[in-house]
Amino acid sequence: MTNRPALSRLYLTLVPFLAAAVALGLGHNKPQLYLPIWLAHAALMASAVWGMGKNCFTNPDPGQRQLGIIALLVIIPWIGFTVFAGMGPPPTSIPEWVNTAIEQQIRYALLIAGGILITVGLALLANKLRQSGEQHYWLLGVLALGIAQPLFIANMAYWGSFLGESFTNFSASSMAERPDWYLAMRALFSWISGAEVALLYLATAAFGLALQSARWFKPKVCRLYVFFSLVGALLSVLPSFSFEPLVIATYLVSIPAFPFIMPYLMALNLLNLANSIPNRSS
Repeated sequence: MTNRPALSRLYLTLVPFLAAAVALGLGHNKPQLYLPIWLAHAALMASAVWGMGKNCFTNPDPGQRQLGIIALLVIIPWIGFTVFAGMGPPPTSIPEWVNTAIEQQIRYALLIAGGILITVGLALLANKLRQSGEQHYWLLGVLALGIAQPLFIANMAYWGSFLGESFTNFSASSMAERPDWYLAMRALFSWISGAEVALLYLATAAFGLALQSARWFKPKVCRLYVFFSLVGALLSVLPSFSFEPLVIATYLVSIPAFPFIMPYLMALNLLNLANSIPNRSS
């Protein structure tokens, strides 16, 4: 007999990694090609979430349903993020950026909306952890998120709005050199990006420690969350190196959606935990 929740969980676990592999491997595709595929995937992903959490969503216990809502707030943004598999990485030249300006605006608008939903979900998770008796790490996670989220929104607005407008103006005026104000803004947001990415990873590490302290998840799983989050935080603030593997790793951990992978995996684990409690109405 097919175990639908287990298959759904496996599929959902692979989603961020498959989307990243397609985006980095295939690059940009035409919207006419990737949008129908993404819509089919979005429906499949929604079905998998329902299959994995049906007992939780229909449980009469409001506490269990709240856990399901928390998980959904962190999982749902990834339905939008997977459209980036068709968009590919951000353009590397001004003509490419100008030609795909609308797609880039959609990309960063989705990231801002998704980041807000994930922050709300983690804040609700922190409250549940506090109510369960966890006294320290949930607060560190909330503080790190509270600092990171405004920086994240500003950074995504820079990429989605400021750069698009700047490149359009540069292209229209055929400017050979970039003005000083543009170079200063680019340097400023390079610092902002490093800070917000590191803070997002540190917040995730704090939530991993909180979940371990509250004994909601297995210690080994929580330690993996913490380890990879701390590695991501370290790589995001490392200075530039000529050592190629480090350059690639630093680039990957700084991709805007990547700091949300660990919270997404935590949410899947949380949904699985809430779904494992029997529905007394059935």
